[in-house]
Amino acid sequence: MPSPEQISTVAREWALKAEEDLNAAEYLLKAGKRCPTATVGFHAQQCVEKYLKAVLVLKGIEFPKTHDIEKLIGLLSLDTPVVLPVRMQRTLTGYGTITRYPGDYEPVTLGEARKAVATANRVRLQVREICGLGI
Repeated sequence: MPSPEQISTVAREWALKAEEDLNAAEYLLKAGKRCPTATVGFHAQQCVEKYLKAVLVLKGIEFPKTHDIEKLIGLLSLDTPVVLPVRMQRTLTGYGTITRYPGDYEPVTLGEARKAVATANRVRLQVREICGLGI
């Protein structure tokens, strides 16, 4: 069984990777009309996914290898509330999976990309509060 220090270290590593994705998404948004919006959505999804995995590690909850935000949130207990509407959970999951490849789907608008980043920032704040980590 890992020690509390090892668990904390792994959770921090997940959080640091989440921060990198959030920074990338925010940087790309600065391109305005030339912004690669699907890529912003992907990085926002990755940020949320990795922050959720940080919480799961800290809580000692095993999780499958998945990009499904809804599934990850479903693993959290009621005493660990991460507030994110199901519709946004599914939208983010799509940004992390569907829009990464060519296919028949609506392009991600600049407004949707901005909303995804705002959502990632809200999840980030929630996780930082839940974990009590200086992350």
